Amino acid sequence: MNEAEFDQAVEAALDELPEWVLPRLENVAILVEEEDTDEPDILGLYIGVPETIRGHEEPFEPARILIFRRPLLAMTNDPKVLREEIRITVLHEVAHHFGISEERLEELGYG
Repeated sequence: MNEAEFDQAVEAALDELPEWVLPRLENVAILVEEEDTDEPDILGLYIGVPETIRGHEEPFEPARILIFRRPLLAMTNDPKVLREEIRITVLHEVAHHFGISEERLEELGYG
């Protein structure tokens, strides 16, 4: 899968989100990067303060969701399986923005 196809798979995962989610992601940067320099095996990362603990008085840096291309590509050569792994990773990181824990994501099958 080339870079453009990978980016399209990320966009397709975002397009699957319910309509109510998209406005709440307006100030969230969703970026594709090659890998995390500290943890090169992780697939994605949410950087920010989840909506569930944000207050109205405190200014926060905009949240970011990073999707890491290299470890996802290393998982499989099957484009269908890869698109599903990208979808799960995007949903997993979006869920963190809404305060859903790793444990709950595991229970839901998005671990």
